[in-house]
Amino acid sequence: MLRGAAKQIYSRKEVRRLLGIGETQLRSWEKQDLVPSLQSFTFPDLLALRTLQKLRRSRVSAARIRSILAALRQKVNDIRDPLKELKIVPEGRRVTVVIEGHKMEPLSGQLLLDFDREEFARLIAFPTGGPAGGPAAQAREAELWFQRGLELEQTGAPFDEVVEAYERAVALDPHSAGAMVNLGTVHYHRRNWVQAERWYMKALEVDPTYALAHFNLGNLFDEKGDRPGAVTHYERAIRLNPRYADAHYNLALLCQCAGATMQAVHHWQVYLRLDPNSSWAAIARRELEKLRQATVLPGSRPGGPA
Repeated sequence: MLRGAAKQIYSRKEVRRLLGIGETQLRSWEKQDLVPSLQSFTFPDLLALRTLQKLRRSRVSAARIRSILAALRQKVNDIRDPLKELKIVPEGRRVTVVIEGHKMEPLSGQLLLDFDREEFARLIAFPTGGPAGGPAAQAREAELWFQRGLELEQTGAPFDEVVEAYERAVALDPHSAGAMVNLGTVHYHRRNWVQAERWYMKALEVDPTYALAHFNLGNLFDEKGDRPGAVTHYERAIRLNPRYADAHYNLALLCQCAGATMQAVHHWQVYLRLDPNSSWAAIARRELEKLRQATVLPGSRPGGPA
């Protein structure tokens, strides 16, 4: 908890002391356009920095934070500075936004429903209006099952319960690519490679532009020892989303292992531009330096471009 909330204006030195961060870290956040560059700060500015600090400690990349902030400015009316004006909370692998007491997934705009089993059963059984089993009613029920799957995953529920929730979502909405990808990932963590690949591929049949499905397939093929297959899917993920930092990271590792030095260097460099301050960035810099020492890169020769 921040102390001294009654104070109106804080210097940079006071902000660093209150948050326990260094000037280098603060400047880095400013350079990455996560927060404005200021010499004096109000209490809302401190809260914004505190939220940013929590997100980074939860290993939410700078690139993802920028995407979240941009999406919130677009999706939520009259919001100019989401870090100040909204409650943004890291929850395990998820980031949620609390708006008027309701949780929302910031990139998709989907509401995230928090309810216990009894309330969930009541919602599923509640008449939704319109013809029984009509498309609108099915879509609403599918969304409830999808959210239920997310909640079960987050709370560490048994595997079968999580799978059942997502499969019900897919049965009700055959275009629910998100539920398909999540099913693939649930099976992936159990090392059920056949089922994981099946669900990822079904997600791509529904949405061929789903970069996450290609990224997850890259991870799957890499785990199976099929490096060419992994490279193919990481490259497809990057074609769909050139700012996919994790795909550049994994592709850099694969290229480096395959002896494709220049390709590895390229992907390490792109990764570091996209996510320069995470704990993974230190590894990327180390690997990039290994490659630089092992070979002569363009511009490193004596008399080359300054």
